[in-house]
Amino acid sequence: MQTRIKELRARLGLTQEDLAKSVGVRRETIVFLEKGKYNPSLKLAYKVAQTLGTTIDDLFIFDDDDLQ
Repeated sequence: MQTRIKELRARLGLTQEDLAKSVGVRRETIVFLEKGKYNPSLKLAYKVAQTLGTTIDDLFIFDDDDLQ
């Protein structure tokens, strides 16, 4: 899974720590999300998308392999 978290976070001038505090997780969670190494819960995905002013669909990019 790929994400646009880093790109959108940078546009808003937020650090990983800022985003983590906004959505109630540790900075390491944001690092793993940005690298596509962590699949968030729907609740966390929604919070991140909302904080970054986008939708879950625009934030996360799934490959066909991810959906199987």
